[in-house]
Amino acid sequence: MREWRHDLHRHPELGFGETRTARMIAERLRAGGIEAHEGIGGTGVVGILSRGNGAGSIAIRAEMDALPISEHNEFAYRSTQVGRMHACGHDGHTSMLLGAALHLASHGRFEGTVVFIFQPDEENGRGARAMIEAGLFERFPADAVFALHNLPGLEAGHIAVRPGAVMACEDIFKIEITGSGTHAAMPHKGIDPIVAGAHIVSALQTIGARELDPLDHAVVSVTDFQTAGVRNVIPGSVTISGDARSFTQPASDAIDAAMRRIASGVAAAHGAKCEVDYNREFTPTINTAREAGIVAELGASLFGRDMVDANCPPLLASDDFGALLEQRPGAYFFLGNGTEGANGRALHNPGYDFNDCILDKGTEFWVRLVETQLPA
Repeated sequence: MREWRHDLHRHPELGFGETRTARMIAERLRAGGIEAHEGIGGTGVVGILSRGNGAGSIAIRAEMDALPISEHNEFAYRSTQVGRMHACGHDGHTSMLLGAALHLASHGRFEGTVVFIFQPDEENGRGARAMIEAGLFERFPADAVFALHNLPGLEAGHIAVRPGAVMACEDIFKIEITGSGTHAAMPHKGIDPIVAGAHIVSALQTIGARELDPLDHAVVSVTDFQTAGVRNVIPGSVTISGDARSFTQPASDAIDAAMRRIASGVAAAHGAKCEVDYNREFTPTINTAREAGIVAELGASLFGRDMVDANCPPLLASDDFGALLEQRPGAYFFLGNGTEGANGRALHNPGYDFNDCILDKGTEFWVRLVETQLPA
């Protein structure tokens, strides 16, 4: 698994471009006697392993895509692709699931069917939906679906899970403000969209503070403010963009409605026009209570109760695994990546690296999950 992981790290591929990664996975699955299906939702791969006469089935997902980040690490297996790296640990997730699949094929004690899902384009939130639209669960039925994500800052090998919302949705917004361009020395002859935009940016911060229940965790972040202006020209338009995070559909709907009302009202107060595009990229990741409990109990039995947090705080980060959980019961949990050096650096950091020392932990968990949920 370490060799696979380092190879994948050297050759990172972005969402829906994971052709080399998908080919490698499919080849190894077939070599291990596992039925492999390619091209599911683009570059997705699904492995199917059945034993005995059991009617039960379980699905496990790992992501394959990398990020458009230039790596700063200098180790021997650093990325060979300029501007691309596995800065989120998907190389490790893939290697663990592949290792579990091959172990189960040769030594597994279970009855039923295991569905191994190797998903493209998690980072852009499109891969899970693409596989669903390609008939993922109609073609490969599963009673429940599970996934893990490494977590820097959590001690290596520790497990953190919770019932209910564990990761947030991510809503992408773009606000186009149209005024009337003019000379910078004669602002009274135009309508300044920069001033209107600046007021909109400030007003958007009232959404979390005044529009939502204080008990609802949510954040609205403006991350880009673009104009076509130059030093002595007030531009005719401004584009503001960013994202909003929350844990429930009602909160997301409230942010959407408030943003449209606030942006339009502020723009109108300045004599400008406004259009808001609000796009829901990621749904919240909502664990079902039963499956979250399965993760917690199995983790405690394998690694010790002191290694498991069964009610961890939710994160405002996002994962498109939430789309799979809208289709089937299941659970998403964190596996500690460590606290030191590259293993402790934040995800999406150019100096991050997946911790090879947890490969066996993740693989053992997947193997025992299958064997306990599909007993022989």
